[in-house]
Amino acid sequence: MDQHPSTQPIRIGIVGYGNLGRGVEAAIARNPDMRAAGIYTRRDPDQLKPQGKDVPVYRMDELAAHGDQVDVLILCGGSKDDLPEQSPQLAARFCLVDSFDTHARIPGHFAAVDAAAQGGKTTALISAGWDPGMFSLNRLMGEALLPDGATYTFWGKGLSQGHSDAIRRVPGVAGGVQYTIPIDAAVEQVRSGTRPQLTTREKHRRECFVVLKDGADQEAVRSAIVGMPHYFDEYDTTVNFISAQELAREHSAMPHGGFVIRSGNTSDGVQQVIEYGLKLDSNPEFTAAVLVAYARAVHRLHRAGQHGCKTVFDVAPGLLSPRSAAELRADLL
Repeated sequence: MDQHPSTQPIRIGIVGYGNLGRGVEAAIARNPDMRAAGIYTRRDPDQLKPQGKDVPVYRMDELAAHGDQVDVLILCGGSKDDLPEQSPQLAARFCLVDSFDTHARIPGHFAAVDAAAQGGKTTALISAGWDPGMFSLNRLMGEALLPDGATYTFWGKGLSQGHSDAIRRVPGVAGGVQYTIPIDAAVEQVRSGTRPQLTTREKHRRECFVVLKDGADQEAVRSAIVGMPHYFDEYDTTVNFISAQELAREHSAMPHGGFVIRSGNTSDGVQQVIEYGLKLDSNPEFTAAVLVAYARAVHRLHRAGQHGCKTVFDVAPGLLSPRSAAELRADLL
């Protein structure tokens, strides 16, 4: 496969311009082999102010006519309602990357996007970011290197974009954020290499800060959040109701992080522990940085004739780098 950089910048279309979309635009600006071909939004384009003065903003319904202006789309919508519809629909005509992060629904999402991409002879990569994404790779590596072992993933403390988006879609909610918090006792047990059996509830708790719409039923909102399948129902979840002013003042930053730990034995009595960790000032900006690197890989895979849906497991690491294979061997191997 040709891994040499293209002489022309990779043209990236940004679908959606919330926190993640702004992060993608910022990441593109730091990658000289790419340029933002346009931002596509369901809002009024005149209301958006891109960071780059030369980045055009279009209505979402204009995207269909821009097939010859975009090499790869990066979809920046939410996993609950946006991506399940957008990714298969757009993969029929465009190469793309998304950050679909509802783990239990990834197989179904893959199947839908793969059918569309195979039919359209495009290349689409789903579930990129740091989890799923970077953490997924480290779970795989841990299992492959230490087959006699156990893998543990901890998230936080940090603000989860996907879970916060899910909260904001609950009827009666005007605004809100959610923090994922590891339980310290569980982390220490895992780092000790004892391979504890931990339930989902024993590893993390969730804390929500919610602004109600006027007239909303507080207890109905609380019940809808704590019982939400795939998001909150398996965790001890606290819902705090606050003012819009407090939300803006205390919860506008988006830190996050976490770690993947694999503990195992390579022979009797010989214990090995692998740990990969992230400390992020900005969850959306780091997620965006991962999406942009995988957009480069998608562009290369498409040029090589590899169509259909992909995940991070299918992409060679060298394809993420703007550098040539020869440069990587000389400098990083």
